[in-house]
Amino acid sequence: MEPNPDPTVVLHACLGVGHLIPMVELAKLFVRRGIPVVIAIPTPPASAAGFFAASSSAVADIVAANPSIAFHNLPPPDYPNPDPDPFLQMLDVLRLTVPLLLAFLRSLPSVAALVLDLFCIDSLDAAAESGVPAYIYYTSSAGDLAAFLHLPHYFATTERNFKDMGKAPLRFPGARGVLVNTYEWLEAKAVSALREGVCVPDRPTPPVYCIGPLIVKGAAAAAEGDRHACLPWLDVQPERSVVFICFGSLGAVSAAQLKAIAHGLENSGHRFLWVVRTPPDDPAKFFMPRPPPDLDALLPEGFLQRTRDRGMVLKMWAPQVEVLRHAATGAFMTHCGWNSVLEAGSAGVPMLCWPQYAEQRLNKVFVVEEMKAGVVMEGYDKELVKADEVEKKVRLVLESEEGEKLRERLALAKEKAAEALADSGSSQTAFTEFLKDLKLSK
Repeated sequence: MEPNPDPTVVLHACLGVGHLIPMVELAKLFVRRGIPVVIAIPTPPASAAGFFAASSSAVADIVAANPSIAFHNLPPPDYPNPDPDPFLQMLDVLRLTVPLLLAFLRSLPSVAALVLDLFCIDSLDAAAESGVPAYIYYTSSAGDLAAFLHLPHYFATTERNFKDMGKAPLRFPGARGVLVNTYEWLEAKAVSALREGVCVPDRPTPPVYCIGPLIVKGAAAAAEGDRHACLPWLDVQPERSVVFICFGSLGAVSAAQLKAIAHGLENSGHRFLWVVRTPPDDPAKFFMPRPPPDLDALLPEGFLQRTRDRGMVLKMWAPQVEVLRHAATGAFMTHCGWNSVLEAGSAGVPMLCWPQYAEQRLNKVFVVEEMKAGVVMEGYDKELVKADEVEKKVRLVLESEEGEKLRERLALAKEKAAEALADSGSSQTAFTEFLKDLKLSK
């Protein structure tokens, strides 16, 4: 029997929006090369529907917005007794989905490779049982990957623990080979360490493929009537005059913090575009669905009226890529999710770093200390970032010589990102090398 001349690449994503979006952008690379690709998406069981409710809705929107990409919804696994910890609940669902993924792989005529989101690591078993080569797609930075891969060696060679180290940043060498959503110029040190294999001593290091920045391109050439309301508002603002505040799809701050941000923005005198989300009832459950915010109740009395000529407040969401690429946007107050960092870097916008969860504190260190593309919002790791700090940092980025230096650095990052994605750029070349390893180069 002749082998299938066009084997399929299967991408396996978790349900986190920040992970699925870059997975879709990776799928587009295969489509542009004429290579069959399908994204296998887990389906949460009814017993875990509460945790996955917000993600499931967003996933449906992403699928609808990408008709050129094939998606396959895996059946829900049996999960009668969900773990009370929501994060462990997510990992359980992904682990229990492995047999369902294996059945899907075996149903396909020919599979070239299985590319896994970092949270889907248990699915390496499905790849091994089906005889399919597996790769990890790391949707955060190469520096984060280096740090996490080095942790086992680090703890094996030290008696210290994280508590003993306080706030001192960890300095780690590199790790093993994967697809990474970054570009070589941006993280030259981490990429070099990864490729030299110094993170995992005495073990072979497979290739590292830096294929980013893979980010949503935005609604280019959309009809005027289809544009989000904030974009025409930005059109009439002066160039680089607006600070954009958005903490991602899961970002959450307290009601008291919302008021402090409002006071700081008002006192700064600068223009702003602010995405406000309802604070969670339980700060530990920031990932659970929340209703739209009641702005009159959450923001200081009279704030919206006093700032109506220089500010816009949006509920829950904004078209972040379009906002960052707009000429009026001069600064970005961000939670430092890696997608947001890449989007800001590719748009040339300085960052005011306010990390909240996951690996965002590591990203903050990279942005501020190595990339030199942002400043820290002091107090982010305490109960409250004060209004004076918000005012100070907004003024620093938009008014000062230090802010101008940040913009110069970001202009270079923007240029290098475009170069990496060009036909002969480093990221396109890395993706071609990856395809050669799979014998799929076209």
